[in-house]
Amino acid sequence: MLSNGPWHCKLCSCGRQVTAFKGFAMLRRCGIVAALMLASVTTFEASAIERRVAFVIGNSDYQEISALKNPAKDVVDVSNTFRAAGFDVFVASNLTKLQFEDQFRNYLAAVDGAEVAVVYYSGHGFQIGGENFLIPVDASLKDAADVEVQAIKLNDVLQQMRSKSKIQVIILDACRNNPFPRKDYWLRDQLLTASGTGLAEVRSSLNTLIAFATEPGAVAYDGAGDLSPFSFAFSRRALAPNQEIRTVMAAVRRDVVEATKGLQVPWENSSLIDEVVLMRRSSRPSLPPVLEKVVLSGVGPVDLNLPEPVEVDGGSITVSIERPPALGRLMLNGKVVEAGDLIQGKDLPHLQMDVPKGVGEPEEMDMLAYAARDNWGGEAKGMLVFRVKSGEGAQGEQVMASLEAEQKQQVLQRGIHVTGAAEAIENREIDVPVGIGAVALNLDLPTDDSAVSLKVTSYPATGTLSLPDRALSPESSLTVGEVEGLRYEPQIGASAPVEIAFEIRADSAVSKPAKMKVSPTVDPCDLAAGEPLDLQGVVPGLLPNEIGADAVKLCEAAVKAYPDVPRFRYELGRALLAAGKVDQARKAIQQAADRGHVRAVFELGYLYATGTGVAVDRKQANSFYAAAADKGDPYGMTSWGRALFHGSGVERDTAKGLDLLLKAAAMGHTYAMNDLGAIFTEGRNGVTADQARAIAFLEAGVERQDMYSMNLLGRNYLSGAGVEKDPKTALALFQKATELGQPYAPSNLARMYRDGVGVERNPAEAQRLFEMATMRGDEYGAFDRAVLEMEKGEKADQATAVRFLAFAAALDFRNQLPEARTNLANFGTKVKTTTLKQLRRELKSKIPASGSLDDQLVGAARRVWEEANPRRDVF
Repeated sequence: MLSNGPWHCKLCSCGRQVTAFKGFAMLRRCGIVAALMLASVTTFEASAIERRVAFVIGNSDYQEISALKNPAKDVVDVSNTFRAAGFDVFVASNLTKLQFEDQFRNYLAAVDGAEVAVVYYSGHGFQIGGENFLIPVDASLKDAADVEVQAIKLNDVLQQMRSKSKIQVIILDACRNNPFPRKDYWLRDQLLTASGTGLAEVRSSLNTLIAFATEPGAVAYDGAGDLSPFSFAFSRRALAPNQEIRTVMAAVRRDVVEATKGLQVPWENSSLIDEVVLMRRSSRPSLPPVLEKVVLSGVGPVDLNLPEPVEVDGGSITVSIERPPALGRLMLNGKVVEAGDLIQGKDLPHLQMDVPKGVGEPEEMDMLAYAARDNWGGEAKGMLVFRVKSGEGAQGEQVMASLEAEQKQQVLQRGIHVTGAAEAIENREIDVPVGIGAVALNLDLPTDDSAVSLKVTSYPATGTLSLPDRALSPESSLTVGEVEGLRYEPQIGASAPVEIAFEIRADSAVSKPAKMKVSPTVDPCDLAAGEPLDLQGVVPGLLPNEIGADAVKLCEAAVKAYPDVPRFRYELGRALLAAGKVDQARKAIQQAADRGHVRAVFELGYLYATGTGVAVDRKQANSFYAAAADKGDPYGMTSWGRALFHGSGVERDTAKGLDLLLKAAAMGHTYAMNDLGAIFTEGRNGVTADQARAIAFLEAGVERQDMYSMNLLGRNYLSGAGVEKDPKTALALFQKATELGQPYAPSNLARMYRDGVGVERNPAEAQRLFEMATMRGDEYGAFDRAVLEMEKGEKADQATAVRFLAFAAALDFRNQLPEARTNLANFGTKVKTTTLKQLRRELKSKIPASGSLDDQLVGAARRVWEEANPRRDVF
C-alpha cells in the first residue's frame, strides 16, 4: 500500500487521501491504523429473507349468541405485533362464514411457499367429538347439520396451512364456554355431542406449534381490561427481540397465570424442529467504517461532523468510545469524553475534538475508534482518521478558512442531498402487480452520501416492504445505498392504494418528509382467465363460459413477462381451452403443473376424465385428482372424494370420499355441497338419508350464488322434500338459476308454466323455456318440448316434434332417456326427411350421410348443438 508518494485509504467513504509521514514512527503508526481499519470492517453475507405470513382474526359481534368484548380489540394489538415483526399480516374482525372462506383463500395464496404460516384466532370456539371448531359471527347452529356448513373446523385450517408452508403456528384465544343451546351435531357419519367447555387437544404434525389460551377442556376468559389476558400477554412478550416462540409462550403462560390468579393456564403442543423467532433482530447499526478529518490545533473544540448511526430495525443506539484520540480531547457539550464512555447515537454528530496549541507542527496523524450498539445486540464499528495541523499563524488561518468553507459546503450539500432525495420520492405513484412476489420500487435517489438515511414513518397498511436481505417493519430505517433495493409485495386480495412515508435525514438537524403511493394491480391475464377457488390465484375467478376471446393474448403476455410464475401458464391453458386449442392448452397446463401450480394438476385429471385432447383414462384422472387433493385443492378434493365415494375407477372408500367432499365444501366449493346434497337426499352407499342435512348444504350453495344449488333447492321446495312445499320460492330459485345460465333450470321453470304450478298456466312460455333448455344441453327439456308439441293433436307441427326428439336423443350422453329414440321411430319417413334437411341447412359444414334415417337425424342434431356450444364445459 505504501509508496514514495501519498497512499490512498480505500476504505474511506469520502475517498480522500491520507498522507503518510516520513520516519519509522509514522510508518509504524500508519501500519497500526491500517490494521485497525481492516479489523473494524465486518463482512455480513446477505441471506434470503424468509416469507412469513399471519392471519389475525377477532370475532366479537356475534349475531345469534352473546357478544365478546375483547376479540375485535385483540386483533388490532396482535396484528400490530406481527407487523412489527415483519410479517405480511391479514387482519379480519367479525367474520361471517363466507367472509372467512374468501379471506382464508387469499391468506393461503400468500402462504404458498412461506417459511412460517401463523393463524391467530380470538373469539368463540368449542369441540365436538375431539374436533375443534371456530365460530363465525353469523353462526346459529340450531340444527344438527349446521356445524358442517356454519362453523370452521380447526383441523381443516391446519391441513391447508401444512400443505402450503414449512412451519405452522396456530394460536387460539378461543376456549370459551359453548354458548349454543343445541348439543348434538352431525360430524361425518355420526351424530355427536358438543363439549360444554374448552377446546380439545390437537395433535400437531412435524414442525407445528398449536397454542391455546388455556389448557384442553378448560375455559379462557374475555378479561376485564381492553384485551383478553392471553392476547395482552402475547402482544407484550412477542415483541421481545430474538426470543424463540416456545420461550415467548412460556413467558405468556406466567403472565396469564398471574393475571387470572391461576384460573387460566395457557398451554401449547409443539413438534417444532426449526426455531421460530417472531421478532428477529439480527441487523447491526449502519455507519461508515472509516472517515477522514483535518483538525487544527490551538483553535478550541472543532466539530467532527460524524454521521448519526442508522438503526435499521428501529430502537435506540448507544455509542461507546473504543479508542479516543491521543493528540487531543474528545468533547461533547463542553464535557470531556473518555475511553469507555457511552453516548447516545443521536449525539455522535455533535462530538468535537480539542487539540492543544503547538500540536501538528509538523502535521501529525491520529484516530478515533468507536462502536455503535443497538437494543438487539447488533454492533458496528466506526473510525475517524485525523490529520492534525497547526492552527497558528497565517497558514493556520488559511487552513481554518478553508475548513470552514468546506464545512459550510458540506452542510449545504447535505441539505441539497436530502431535498433531492425527498423530491425523488414525494408524490410518486407506482403500480405494483399482485401475486408475483416482491417488486422493486426502483427509487433512484440523486445522492450516494453515506450520511443520508431514510426512516419508515408510515408503513403500508397492507403488504410488506423488504430489502434483498431483510424484511422491513414500521420502525425500520435504511441507508441511502440500500434504497435501490427497496421492494414492496402487495397483499393478495387487497386493492386499495397504500401510502409509504419516510423521514429523510443526514443528521438530526437536516431532515425532510416524503411520501409515495403504491397501488396493487391485478394482471389482465388474472382478470381474463383466473379460476374460482384457486388457492394460488389472486382473483375470485371466472367460470369457463365467462372466459373471453382476448384471454389467450393477455395470458401469453403474462407468461412472457413473468416466466417463473406458474399461475399464468395455467391461466393460459384455461384460455386456450376456451378457444378450442386443446393441444396447446394441455401443454401449457402441463408446464404449470410441473412448476408447482396445484389447480393445473387437477386440470390434467379433468382432461383425462373427459377425454379432452387425450383418450379417456379414469385411473390416470384419479391419480391427478388425488395429487391435487393432497395439496388442499378443493376441486381436487371434490373429484377425488366423488371417485372414492362412488368407486369410480378406484376401490370404493365411502368414509374417505365423504370426508374429502366435506373438506371441499368447508372451503366453499359448491360442487361438493351439491354432491353432499344429493348424497343426503337419497342416502347412498350406506350413508343415511337426511333431508335436513341435504337442505343445509344446498342452502349453503345458494348463499354462494351457485346456480346448480339454486336449481336443486328449487326442486326441494317444489316437492316439499326436507322443507315445507313452497312453489313461489321454487319459482324464484329456478328463475335466478336460469338467469345465471344453469342448463336444467329452464325446464323446471317451463314445467311450472306448463302445468300452472305456482304460476298461471302459460304454454307459450313453457315452450320457450324448453327450447332454451335444449340449447343448453338438457335432454329432458328437449324431450318435454317434443311432448308439448305432440299434445297439440291435429295442430301439432310434426317436424318440430321430430326435431326436439332428435335433440333429446343427441344430448342423452349417458343413455338415460331411451324414450327419445322410441318416440322418434314412430314418425313417418317424410317428416323425418324434411327435418333432416332443415338440420343440415343449419350446419356450418357438411356431414356424411350414413346409417339409418333416425341415426342421421340424431347425428345432425348433435352436430348442430355442438356448433352452437363448442365446449362441453360451458355449463
